[in-house]
Amino acid sequence: MLESQIVCNKDFIVGKIDERLYGSFLEHMGRVIYHGVYEPGHVCADEEGFRTDVLQAVRNMGVTAVRYPGGNFVSAYHWEDGVGPRGKRPRKIDLAWKAVETNEFGTDEFMHWAKKAQVQPIFTVNLGTRGMEEALQYLEYCNFPSGTMYSDLRRSHGVEDPYGVRLWCLGNEMDGCWQVGHKGAGEYGRLAAETGKIMKLLDPGIELIACGSSLSTMETYPAWDLEVLEQAYDVIDYLALHQYYGGQEKGTAAFLAQTLDMEEYIRTIRAAVQVIRQKKRSARHVRLSIDEWGVWAVPGNSVNREIENNPWQMAAPISEQIYTMEDALLFAGMQMAMLRNADVVKIACQSLLTNVSACIMTDTNGEMWLQTIYYPFYYFANYARGVVMQSKCQCESYECEGFNEVPYLDQLVVWNTERREVAIFLVNRSGTDSQEVKTELQGMAPVSVAGAVSLFAKDKKMTNYIDHNAVRPEKFEAVLLQDDCVTAQLPPLSFVVIRIAVQK
Repeated sequence: MLESQIVCNKDFIVGKIDERLYGSFLEHMGRVIYHGVYEPGHVCADEEGFRTDVLQAVRNMGVTAVRYPGGNFVSAYHWEDGVGPRGKRPRKIDLAWKAVETNEFGTDEFMHWAKKAQVQPIFTVNLGTRGMEEALQYLEYCNFPSGTMYSDLRRSHGVEDPYGVRLWCLGNEMDGCWQVGHKGAGEYGRLAAETGKIMKLLDPGIELIACGSSLSTMETYPAWDLEVLEQAYDVIDYLALHQYYGGQEKGTAAFLAQTLDMEEYIRTIRAAVQVIRQKKRSARHVRLSIDEWGVWAVPGNSVNREIENNPWQMAAPISEQIYTMEDALLFAGMQMAMLRNADVVKIACQSLLTNVSACIMTDTNGEMWLQTIYYPFYYFANYARGVVMQSKCQCESYECEGFNEVPYLDQLVVWNTERREVAIFLVNRSGTDSQEVKTELQGMAPVSVAGAVSLFAKDKKMTNYIDHNAVRPEKFEAVLLQDDCVTAQLPPLSFVVIRIAVQK
């Protein structure tokens, strides 16, 4: 059995957790929108065509914000196509996913859905085929009260009050050669700065997110980020990072170690922000938004219609990845990496919410079910609230392809002062050994174990595809509280959450 020790003290914290770290993402891609959140005629559909079973799962999951409408989709999107009477909306080609977009679901429908889902909207403007003027018009439609062309257009659609959308992404993944309207860093940075400037002239209360590197493996990383910050620092509020990990074929040890790359990615970009801040002698602080992240599973572990062989369909099933227990462990590790940087990472959007690399799956005209990755998100979103503690961990480590020293234990400690509760999140990366973990909570006066659950499966490749309850949290009994020390016995390849009631 492996042995690990964690020490944390109430006087040492990383930072306050922003609730928007528990965001997700809806894009017009495959069955994410149509047959995902929106399916008129379904037995669970409400009067607006929204699947109420999905809405309930989103609320239960703890999602706080949702980014829309893309994603790659947005870089050729005309927002005007998705407002007004549905019968008059145009059918358009979607270049990003080689599909036909009916525009039946657009801005107004999303805002109605967001209200029911109880999430904050994050909108993305098209800086691929369009630019400053269209972004300003979209903002006017959403946020200006009345008396102008686009605000009155909104009112003519039955929306009297402005939506008041606060968060706006200035384009999507503009560093990527796959992106419609791909631009160089200087070109994009200048466009983002000028677009952001006029948007804030119209609505000074908005917050703006500029495109950073789309992956830590991009050839232009981190030079892209430095140049965009150089151009747009004085206008933007956040720099976006996107990150997906696959590579299951390399083995479990290397697959789970990828969270170390995510930590390095975040450290590098926060350093780049600080360099430009000092260079500009600025008093402003630009934070980070990881507004696309997730596990990108191997093609063989998905339900996927090849769009290259059958393009220009409407809401065809693509990239419907089926997640394993192993995938859920990497997913949990990615969330911990972001939370360990809660002082600078303020927004994060799991990608995507339904059907494509998703937490929630739906069968067209059928049932809804939850993937293995739903459960780590649920426990972080519902119990990792408050402040992240500085936690020091001693444990054994291993070497694998691409990484020299990987701790067998991944861990995070969060202190919720309002609930007087400490939540301990643990991942045992070992595929063979159980692990005894002792967590010392200094100065917090632990009282009792408020609850403990584990996510574990005897087969690391087990999914919820056939048996929708095959991998789900179970009550965790192997935990003991003695004085200020919490001792837990973790099974191999498991995710464990322990909640401790404290007096402080």
